[in-house]
Amino acid sequence: MNIVLLGFPGAGKGTQAEKLVGKYNFRHISTGDLIRHEIALGTPLGKEVEATIDSGNLASDEMIISILVKAIKDEKRGVIFDGFPRTIAQAEALDDYLAQHGTQVDAAVLIRLSEAEVLKRITSRRICKECGAVYNINAEGYSGKCDKCGGALYIRHDDDEQSARHRLEVFHKETQPLIEYYERGGKCKAVDGSKSIEKVFEEIENVLGLSKGE
Repeated sequence: MNIVLLGFPGAGKGTQAEKLVGKYNFRHISTGDLIRHEIALGTPLGKEVEATIDSGNLASDEMIISILVKAIKDEKRGVIFDGFPRTIAQAEALDDYLAQHGTQVDAAVLIRLSEAEVLKRITSRRICKECGAVYNINAEGYSGKCDKCGGALYIRHDDDEQSARHRLEVFHKETQPLIEYYERGGKCKAVDGSKSIEKVFEEIENVLGLSKGE
């Protein structure tokens, strides 16, 4: 089963993807992680993507598709696509690529959340410099350092309020049409992202028809 996770930045897509991977052994493809890895490698594509992101824009469809195909070309497991596709062009390119390999996107899970809650979540997010673990400054037990490795926490440049609002504007313009795209194909499954992590996960299992006993 191949699944696309849809929703605002900060809606909890990464968290739910991790839970699905842990229970059902999916391959989690996070576009953000792939992009950061490409940037860290210092490839010409990575440098081009970095310059685009630093200007407050999203990487082009061509950039993202090139990075994604490289990551999944030999994958045999079901894949959870987190942060991809962002546009209709990317969705069509993904459909074409999967069809060429005898598979398809089976469902698109939309995690619904209000813009106010999204902004609160994004601007409260902190990342460990050492291991990449994610924390929220409003969470119970937040200590200001990584609980896993003791590393220092920082706020990503695109998680400040100005950048977060811009990301929401870009989402409405370029990504919102994806919901209609997958609805037309009968593949869009919506869940309430305002609930607890466990409740959201249960809803996702239900809409995907996954057995809780697996």
